[in-house]
Amino acid sequence: MRKVQLVFSLLFPLVLAACGETPLTPTAARHSQQAPFLTPQGQTSIRNADPSVIRVGSTYYSVESDGTNIYSRAAASLNGLGSASRTLIWSSPKNMPNLWAPELVRDPGTGRYYVYFASGNGGSGQRTYVTESSSPGSGYNTPVLMNLPDGKWAIDGISFFFNNQRYFVWSGWAGDTNVEQNLYIAAMSSPTTTTGGRSIISQPREGWERVVGNPYINEGPQPIKDPNGQLHLVYSANGSWSDQYCLADLRLRSGGNPANVWDWYKSNGCLFGSNRNTLMSGWDPTLNVNGPGHHSFVLLNGDIGTSPPSGSNFPMMYHAVPKGTTYSWGNRIWYSGSFTWWGNTTYSRSCCNNPNTDTGWSLKFFE
Repeated sequence: MRKVQLVFSLLFPLVLAACGETPLTPTAARHSQQAPFLTPQGQTSIRNADPSVIRVGSTYYSVESDGTNIYSRAAASLNGLGSASRTLIWSSPKNMPNLWAPELVRDPGTGRYYVYFASGNGGSGQRTYVTESSSPGSGYNTPVLMNLPDGKWAIDGISFFFNNQRYFVWSGWAGDTNVEQNLYIAAMSSPTTTTGGRSIISQPREGWERVVGNPYINEGPQPIKDPNGQLHLVYSANGSWSDQYCLADLRLRSGGNPANVWDWYKSNGCLFGSNRNTLMSGWDPTLNVNGPGHHSFVLLNGDIGTSPPSGSNFPMMYHAVPKGTTYSWGNRIWYSGSFTWWGNTTYSRSCCNNPNTDTGWSLKFFE
């Protein structure tokens, strides 16, 4: 299988060139399935979903939930997290069940660590909470409810700094009915407090986002800055209970306002997925896994100010199900992978009989 992957990685740039996608830097084309500092790549021993991983100095920290508790891990390498022991950082009382998708963040303003997660009745009652500590792996205080604008269903929240402003982005409902999960953003006055209203920035309205629904899904947004300093939110689309789950990209236009939906451009298909018919032209399906999604960019301190430049492969973690295994929530496993920036990529949309495009950096993901 490694030989097949090598052939694939050598041919991949030629296939992309034929499709009209060209990298802005020569090194961006010479990628491989294996980032140089992630050996071996691929499946870890963590049988769970929704990885969140950051690097602090030379140590990798992750958080995860078993539905009732939140745990942290620490290791000297990304793949080492799989064999690292788990440290309990929060055990929910009876009135806080269904702990979903904890996200670990180091706030560059306070220097403290925050874990955002959703809890509730598993249905319409899911809301976002936050706990904080001076250490990434222990010492977290009692979580508090995030009073998000409109107080609606909210999961998969994460905070970040962009252009000297702190923001919070999450997946939520427009009302009180589970019809579709949209992506929302709000400014923050502190790592635990939003200010002003929420702004919708993405809805699952494209055909490739609606292959599997009930509800239709945009979730798991992860911020990162490209080599031009433009903001991206890479998110998961389609139902997480199916192998149609995939990663797609929102790119904020140069000089755009993160709270203005019309300043965001969406990739014209999935960028990382196992089904060719939903992928953006020039992107290829995964070889070894089905339904990759809900990823984590492994950034220094989890800070998008440390987002990597062009020209090489950089680490990420995602969950998926091995090919040949029945796709189910219970079969999800954490995988280490990598990504690289891919230039001269046009995202297009049509609104109000006025089609328009935006060209810039996109991303390639590798198993």
